[in-house]
Amino acid sequence: MTSQFSQALLSWFAQQGRHNLPWQQMPTPYRIWISEIMLQQTQVNTVIPYYQRFLEQFPDIFSLANSSLENVLHYWSGLGYYARARHLHQTAQQICSQHQGQIPTDYAQLIQLPGIARSTAGAILALAYQQPYPILDGNVKRILCRYYAIEGWPGQTPITEKLWKLAADLTPLLQVDKYTQAIMDLGATVCTRQHPKCALCPVHSHCAAHQQGQATHYPTPKPVKIRPLKTLFLLMCQTEDGQIFLEKRPLKGIWGGLWSFPECATALEITKWCQHHLNISTPTCYTWPSFLHGLTHFQLDITPIHIPLPNNYSQHNILSNGIWYHSQLQTGGLAAPVSRLLTQLQEKFHHDT
Repeated sequence: MTSQFSQALLSWFAQQGRHNLPWQQMPTPYRIWISEIMLQQTQVNTVIPYYQRFLEQFPDIFSLANSSLENVLHYWSGLGYYARARHLHQTAQQICSQHQGQIPTDYAQLIQLPGIARSTAGAILALAYQQPYPILDGNVKRILCRYYAIEGWPGQTPITEKLWKLAADLTPLLQVDKYTQAIMDLGATVCTRQHPKCALCPVHSHCAAHQQGQATHYPTPKPVKIRPLKTLFLLMCQTEDGQIFLEKRPLKGIWGGLWSFPECATALEITKWCQHHLNISTPTCYTWPSFLHGLTHFQLDITPIHIPLPNNYSQHNILSNGIWYHSQLQTGGLAAPVSRLLTQLQEKFHHDT
């Protein structure tokens, strides 16, 4: 059954798989590694333009290692899950200092590097070095849960370990790079979460979920957990010539290491913040419409507060741990909602002037 499964996927991949993805062209270990990190929790179509821009700026591991973290975050801006970018930079530096710039071919060494977990390590070794290591990303979990009609949420440890064993059993010794790409492609294009195209699947005749007529019953959904709501006020301080104050967030926590607006947890704190940091006792504040921004473990209820500064305001009055942003200034990384608000502020400024 194992050889039948893998052979069916390889034959399907030759005819129907994706062969023109950017990281498939000149598939060096470095390019594969970057793509695998970007593809964590992010779809291919979203990743491609970021990947191309990132590789233009950092064509090899030495250019990435020698860059500042701020520059790396700048070229990651908008892709989300920014810990991935910090781990990329840290790992590049470790590989250059400890492995002479060569991404390890040894699984034990590879999995010790920041941001490289079990499935990512398997993908790098399979795609870049043709070593027969399995992967178990979301696509593969879905395929295996359906193929074997496995009940239970795949995030539970017993289910996860069962899936790892099955993934290892199905992984062939030869053409492992093609097989690995094939099973990822199958999950992304045929065995999709909603509306799977079972008639086009090369292994549907032996798929237990298909035989039951219950493909979308698997995998078992994650138990619903209500994400807590956190209220946040973002203070958009703007000078008369349109410059906007941004400060760098701590490395730990949401939007770690990115540039953002100062924040307050309550509306009552806004006046105190302005008094303390701007030396303005009665600031002019305009409340913009609130909006929700979802994160992995909670939701943010964000209320932007526009604070136009007086005409005679001196920028030197404000804290020194920030920058005055304008449209020609290249900063480090910006979280997606901050980037959108900056665009709206600049559009409003140009409209008003």
